[in-house]
Amino acid sequence: MAIPTPIFLKSFASDNTAGAHPAVMEALARANQGHALAYGADPLTQEALERIQSNFGAHSHVMFAFNGTGANVVALQAMTHSFHAILCAETAHVNVDECGAPEKFTGAKLITIPSDDGKLTPSMILPHLHGFGVEHHSQPKVIALTQSSEYGTVYTPDELRAITALARQHGMLVFMDGARLANAAAHLGLPLRAFTTDVGIDAVSFGGTKNGAMFGEAIVFCNPETASSLASNAAFIRKQSMQLCSKMRFAAAQFLALLENDCWLANATHANTMAQVLAAGLQTIAHVRITQNVQANAVFATLPPQCIAPFQARQHFYVWNETKHEVRWMTAFDTTEDDVQAFLADLRATIQQYA
Repeated sequence: MAIPTPIFLKSFASDNTAGAHPAVMEALARANQGHALAYGADPLTQEALERIQSNFGAHSHVMFAFNGTGANVVALQAMTHSFHAILCAETAHVNVDECGAPEKFTGAKLITIPSDDGKLTPSMILPHLHGFGVEHHSQPKVIALTQSSEYGTVYTPDELRAITALARQHGMLVFMDGARLANAAAHLGLPLRAFTTDVGIDAVSFGGTKNGAMFGEAIVFCNPETASSLASNAAFIRKQSMQLCSKMRFAAAQFLALLENDCWLANATHANTMAQVLAAGLQTIAHVRITQNVQANAVFATLPPQCIAPFQARQHFYVWNETKHEVRWMTAFDTTEDDVQAFLADLRATIQQYA
């Protein structure tokens, strides 16, 4: 019996809804030839690790994980003990969207900090840096940042240097959730190491899934002063955390495809550009207010509350803040201008009918 061909609609719900980039699919097919040693002992994995290292520094230690939560959790486990505290924005993925996995697997306490734009500053962090050496208190150990943030905003290198300097003053480490690191690089117009290694970030996840991969993220320990020590137990932590891929050549092949001719950067640049096109169109629609600076590939806006459900019945997207009637729309590497214009026309018609 023939399997029916599904119909997939373009979605602005998340860049996770996009498929895999054609170059990735081709790389997977090429990797699917014959047998290869498992658990990363194959040539493709070694080549991919070296290519990623070249973007963060030859001193860096790189390993693959299945998904973003896994990458975050493995890195944070390598950076903490169970009596430590991890500071993050209230909106951070490690706090909101990982079902308590960072706390479960690290045993550490998450201390969340309110932020209007998803970013942290030294002045926001400093009030939480106390109780050092006091056995009754969780010990602040890691500052966890997201680049680009959950609000689609991007840290500049100077902003990051200020945070890592504060961390060093207190004997702390800095982790960067880089699920959309490529989008941040595209916005900043800088190489990856310029806002990771060179500004003092200790560990970063380099996301593939949201940038055209089928699955897979890279964990990079990139600070020359801490990379070796943090990575020393990371392989065991990865295995214990169920993030060691047996057929790792397929994760590696995807990253090689994305790194070839800077496909990763082209994908991110295109997604960011489509977000700008969407934002420009939204500014022409009554009753729609953009709430955040559009820097990466996310657009946040408020809608009349009576319009949200009818529009969701026509288009897939998420309500970010129900109290404020704030919604999130995201673009991907395969979003086209026609997709954006059709979406805008649908939104305009919905508002005219229900507002």
